[in-house]
Amino acid sequence: MVAEEVPREIAIKLCNEIQTENQRKRFSFGKSVCYFCCKNAKGDVEKMCLSGKQGCPQVNKRYRLQKDPSLG
Repeated sequence: MVAEEVPREIAIKLCNEIQTENQRKRFSFGKSVCYFCCKNAKGDVEKMCLSGKQGCPQVNKRYRLQKDPSLG
């Protein structure tokens, strides 16, 4: 199964939502993923995980769930 590519504008929006949610958490795997992604990107969206070939797993999952809520 090939994952559908998330449109860039939507991926950025979802990424921002996920980052905001993760900031409220004390610790989680998702929070650490966001932390290292943002740290390595140094503010450059082109270097963030969502810009990769497979994209960010958190963004991909949220996008799939929004398209088809029965998957959740």
